[in-house]
Amino acid sequence: MVSGNLFHCRKNSWPPDEYISKSTLQLFDFDSASPPEQAWRRKLNGHANLLKEFSVTFVEAIKMVRLGIRLWSYVREEASQGRKAPIDPFTKEACKPSASQGVPLGGMGSGSISRGFRGEFRQWQIIPGTCEASPVMANQFSIFISRDGGNKKYASVLAPGQHEGIGKAGDSGISSWGWNLDGQHSTYHALFPRAWTVYDGEPDPELKVSCRQISPFIPHNYRDSSLPTAVFVYTLVNTGRERAKVSLVFSWANSIGGISHLSGDHVNEPFIGEDGVSGVLLHHKTAKGNPPVTFAIAACETQNVSVTVLPSFGLSEGSGVTAKDMWDKMVLDGQFDRGNYSSGPSVPSSPGETLCAAVAASAWVEPHGKCTVAFSLSWSSPKVKFLKGFSYHRRYTKFYGTSEKAAQTLAHDALTNYKRWEEEIEKWQRPILMDERLPEWYKFTLFNELYFLVAGGTVWIDSSVVGKKMANDHDELVARIKEDDMKATEAKVSGRGEEVSRTTTTTTLNDFSGVEFDDEENSTSSSHVSEDELMVPLKSGYTDRSYQTYKVMDPGNTEEDVGRFLYLEGVEYVMWCTYDVHFYASFALLELFPKIELNIQRDFAKAVLSEDGRKVKFLADGKYGIRKVRGAVPHDLGTHDPWNEMNAYNIHDTSRWKDLNTKFVLQVYRDFAATRDMSFGVDVWPSVRAAIEYMEQFDRDGDGVIENDGFPDQTYDTWTVHGISAYCGCLWVAALQAAAAMAHELGDQEFAETCKSKFLKAKPVLEAKLWNGSYFNYDSGSSSNSKSIQADQLAGQWYTASSGLPPLFDDFKIKSALKKIYDFNVMKIKGGRMGAVNGMHPNGKVDETCMQSREIWTGVTYGVAATMILAGMEEEAFKTAEGIFLAGWSEEGFGYWFQTPEAWSTDGHYRSLIYMRPLSIWGMQWALSLPKAILEAPKINVMDRIHVSSASTKFFHHETGVRRIATKAKCFGDSVFNCAC
Repeated sequence: MVSGNLFHCRKNSWPPDEYISKSTLQLFDFDSASPPEQAWRRKLNGHANLLKEFSVTFVEAIKMVRLGIRLWSYVREEASQGRKAPIDPFTKEACKPSASQGVPLGGMGSGSISRGFRGEFRQWQIIPGTCEASPVMANQFSIFISRDGGNKKYASVLAPGQHEGIGKAGDSGISSWGWNLDGQHSTYHALFPRAWTVYDGEPDPELKVSCRQISPFIPHNYRDSSLPTAVFVYTLVNTGRERAKVSLVFSWANSIGGISHLSGDHVNEPFIGEDGVSGVLLHHKTAKGNPPVTFAIAACETQNVSVTVLPSFGLSEGSGVTAKDMWDKMVLDGQFDRGNYSSGPSVPSSPGETLCAAVAASAWVEPHGKCTVAFSLSWSSPKVKFLKGFSYHRRYTKFYGTSEKAAQTLAHDALTNYKRWEEEIEKWQRPILMDERLPEWYKFTLFNELYFLVAGGTVWIDSSVVGKKMANDHDELVARIKEDDMKATEAKVSGRGEEVSRTTTTTTLNDFSGVEFDDEENSTSSSHVSEDELMVPLKSGYTDRSYQTYKVMDPGNTEEDVGRFLYLEGVEYVMWCTYDVHFYASFALLELFPKIELNIQRDFAKAVLSEDGRKVKFLADGKYGIRKVRGAVPHDLGTHDPWNEMNAYNIHDTSRWKDLNTKFVLQVYRDFAATRDMSFGVDVWPSVRAAIEYMEQFDRDGDGVIENDGFPDQTYDTWTVHGISAYCGCLWVAALQAAAAMAHELGDQEFAETCKSKFLKAKPVLEAKLWNGSYFNYDSGSSSNSKSIQADQLAGQWYTASSGLPPLFDDFKIKSALKKIYDFNVMKIKGGRMGAVNGMHPNGKVDETCMQSREIWTGVTYGVAATMILAGMEEEAFKTAEGIFLAGWSEEGFGYWFQTPEAWSTDGHYRSLIYMRPLSIWGMQWALSLPKAILEAPKINVMDRIHVSSASTKFFHHETGVRRIATKAKCFGDSVFNCAC
């Protein structure tokens, strides 16, 4: 825990009065219009520099040339099928990434739109796995001010910068608008999920304007947090001596970016709704057969605010109403014609034509008076369609249905509910923001890193049943089966790697249980395996129940069903729920949306007991294997057919990785210990056992510790490991202890004894092989980097302490290793202003064995800092993590705000923007405020409660101990066990 006097000096504090005059702040001191004390801030005229991407060295390129050729061939093969490869380093976005990002819009899992700090709408992720980075510049807020009977006027887009073609004679597009904002006196303030833009006398020196952006990201609220909507609340303060007519215009293009922008057949229509909410619906027909999208832009009419609309205008001379006509109308009248509400749907747009709409809200602001104007934006794309697989309905449709009119209802509800949302957001954030023990930079960076749960390509579906298919997708499914002509292989792999016996079966339509079709003739389903069951063959030699039917894991009570959730590893690494990275990021979900976290673990638990025998070519060595091996935790839940076609990652054969299974055990135990959800524990327990049992095959010499196999067989997938390694060895020992503790709590005493016996055998071996007196060597091999100092060497201890388990090593060794990491990996890189480099030689030089050993991983740095907090090294922890803030988020840094990359080099060049792992900053918060379930757990060492019998040297597989848990808690109807109570 943080001591009370550590951080009395506020480092990197950005008080708002350094950006906005105190008099202006006082004017906005009502109705949340004033930006908060703690926030990330920028002036709108700040330069959005282009970001610099990493490059491999010549030696690294030579080593990876064969991989590069195979990967290039695979990318081309996928493209020929109309699909994007999960990893494609060869195709670059037309819009080069820049330091321009800001707080994204909307809740989780319903498609997202980001908004840059200067006001542009960009990073369109409406279609799963697709990110259109370029801004749509017609999407703007603009202001029109008239004073002194119209003799004094101001008109400007509320975004700085010069648009291309501005001032061009005869132009009818948006370059004809007034791009007059300098931005010198306008500032942006971000505290996710809200952002404030304050225009301090721009463009009218006597009008102060605050725009507050609000999205419904509300922890533990599984309804509103799924909604695709955002609100923009404008607060206007007139400091002049005469009343001012102020009109705000929200313009929007019927577009989701990309190729459908100009594809045609888009339609706009005005609407007048309840409670004074009116606006325009924009029906967008997407390209390539993707599901349609409907936008709604709206404003709320009040006694002092009048709302009018322009349902359609174009950007070219041939449009009936042009962008220039729209602008001129607002300059002249300050509003649109009220007759536009009865215009009905527009004529569908022609190919090559951009169709736009606008909503205007006009009000008189008295001298020294104040006025509030609220706009909302919503988008409804109810159907999620994956390229190779099934279609699902998004979670918000559970509450709003699938009609095109849902966007209108969402826009209405956003305008009527946003104040309640803000109250809930402030209640959640206030304790952390008010904690004076914490550094200022940490407080707002903690919240702002959550941007990824919205902008990280999340998908949230409305049902707990995975595998359902929309009725009209029957032909597509049949085509997929014919195309693949899948051959499923059931492999029985023994724990010691004996000869593998295989039987091959052909998958037919009958194998797709739970699929819905158009007609009864085609609605065949398996007569052998029900929709809710899988026949799961467990390992030969490991169990006395080799073939037992397990029920598919289900969240349980349908009233508490929170659906299923996916999020990408990153916008450049398009794989859902990448598990070795989720290990770091999952603290955020567990802290804020624990039911989602438990469901993700249930998905992986089910996957452990399944197998996919289709052949896959692994690109690192060119060899073939099967897609998913039973007993192995998958790397990810897939790309183009998540839940059904896992392991989209095909660089290495991840069934041979040494960290996935151990990370599964550690995450499950942490979640079980934190939530005390006995139903969850019972459901996933067979998979925990299977995961531990599967790993024993990698203990080649029987010393109790798993060995790495001389290739990058863990999350550092270019960094080769030989023999016993600090990273995987520590995870293994930690997993044995966690499995023993969980087995004990679930009543499986024999397995608890077995795991404790393994733990007691493995721990001294690990220490003897790797401990060198001050830290754990990288591995036990004899390579040039075997004695490197790995920043992540205590990942297993991080989870052990986070779960309330006894430490893996004595206090001296833990603190000594962390101090070594701090002194070398952190402080020897630009004085601690970059984060922790992954590998460092004991002579103080960066380990340049490979690309990843010389990189600084943002999420790993946060994880190391969390480990330091748990070890009582708070000062070193915050100094370590501060390096990520300084390099990534500060004005002096490299510009990675709201797009934190996986890694950067020591010169600040990034790899993989908008990445999952930096959510591990919530591991620091977890360490600072461990939940009551862990803090109040009995302080007796759980390992001391487990008696090891003389027969506990091998894994045993009897059901008796596990069955007893059903009577201890309650009889779970949906349990994976056949209840015997």
